[in-house]
Formats: sequence, C-alpha cells, structure tokens
Amino acid sequence: MNRSLKQYLAAPYILWMIGFTVIPLAMIAFYGFTDRNGHFTLANVAAIATPEHAKALLLSLVLSLVSTVICLLLAYPLALILRKKGMSRGSFVVFIFILPMWMNFLLRTMAWQTLLEKNGVINGLLSLLRLPALSIINTPAAIILGMVYNFLPFMVLPIYNALVKIDDNVINAARDLGANGLQVITKILIPLSVPGIISGINMVFVPALTTFVISALLGGSKILLIGNIIEQEFTKGSNWHLGSGLSLILMAFILVNMALTAKYDKDGEGNAF
Repeated sequence: MNRSLKQYLAAPYILWMIGFTVIPLAMIAFYGFTDRNGHFTLANVAAIATPEHAKALLLSLVLSLVSTVICLLLAYPLALILRKKGMSRGSFVVFIFILPMWMNFLLRTMAWQTLLEKNGVINGLLSLLRLPALSIINTPAAIILGMVYNFLPFMVLPIYNALVKIDDNVINAARDLGANGLQVITKILIPLSVPGIISGINMVFVPALTTFVISALLGGSKILLIGNIIEQEFTKGSNWHLGSGLSLILMAFILVNMALTAKYDKDGEGNAF
C-alpha cells in the first residue's frame, strides 16, 4: 500500500479528530479564557481558588484517589488469579469482567442507588434478618462504592494484559534460584507489570476525578464534586465561561496522568483495549 493511499484512508479519522476533539477543546479554551464580553481574562481559571470550588476539587481528588487504590488492591489479585489459571482473553471469566461495561453506565449507577437507599433492597434484606439498617446512600462511601464498581474492569484488564505477557520461564528461573511466592510477586511480577498498573491507574483515576453522575445519584445534593459544579455551570447557571475555566483545571490533571502513562508505558503494553 503506497503512502498516498494510506493518507486518504486516514482522512476520516483526521476529520473525526478535528470535529470531535480539536474543535471542542478549542471552544473550551476560548470560553475558559474570555468573559461574557469576549475579553481575555484569567478569572475563570482562578475561580478554582474560591473556597467552594477548592473544597469540591479536593474532595474529588481524595475520593478518586481512594477509589483508584481500592480498585488496584482488588484488581491485582484478580489478574494474578486469571493468569495463574491460564485463562485466555476470550475465556468466560474475563468475559464476566467485561460484561458490566456493556451495560449503560447510568443504569448501573441507578441500580446501586436502588440497592443502597434507605428503603432499598439491602436494607430490606437486613430488616428481614433483624439486623440494623445501613446509612450509606448520600455519603462519600456510596460514591466510592459506585466508582469502584463502575471502574474496576478498567483496572483489571490492563494489569491482566501485562501479566499474561510475562514469560513463564522468567518465573520458573526465579523459583529455581530460590525465590518464594512473595518474592516472585514483588521482584518479578509487579516490576514487569508496571505498564499495566500505570495504565489501569490512569483509566480509573481520570473518569473518577471528572465524574458527576455517580456523585449526583449516590451522593445526592449533599456532596458536590468538581464535576458536579462544572455540570451545573453549563446546564443550570448557563455560565459556559466559568465552567470551561474549571474544566481546564481538570484537564491539567488529565494531562499529568497521560504524561505518566506515556513515560512508564511507552510501548502500550498495558493497553487492554
């Protein structure tokens, strides 16, 4: 295939990127650095320093970090189990992890709302068992639970993808040299699966930091994350300038995560999609 033909085949992708990535980002940058009169200003970006916005950003960072750590602690043992059993990507167990991703994100979150609410399914079962009811809904714990449930597959798959690429002969050689199970994990598997870990952290932390649906449904109006504030500025406040300015702050965190991923996963070894 000659070079000119490849360029023509890439044209639809280039048009897609321009229409749905470049232009929207340019609009966000324009609104973020201008006021309602179209004059240049840094006030929209500096608004992140106000107590309300700073509190929401800090809470978003804390909850997303906690959710990412929990996902990592759950995902790595699961990925190790899948690798140990010699399950291929097309196996039924891996399919089970991917299956929730096929369901609508909003429906999955609303299902947890039904389960956790005061008169929900879980408290109904606890009542039948004469056990005290749980008051999780509209708390940070409910938001973390929703994040972990929705984003756990995004942590499992990159780690599993990195682990299955590790040659069994490397592990056998380590055992022949006297390494025990813990040493194999800490000295061989974890260092060699760092690209998958970094990719998984990136794929969980970014959507957890920017989410507003999970916090709106499971946190109620009592807990506002930075994503909720941005969403309200666009929809209820009709202040696209302030919403765009706050979005640029979040974009800075996303770019840092992308830079870390590019540094530690240069060959895309942790990419499971």
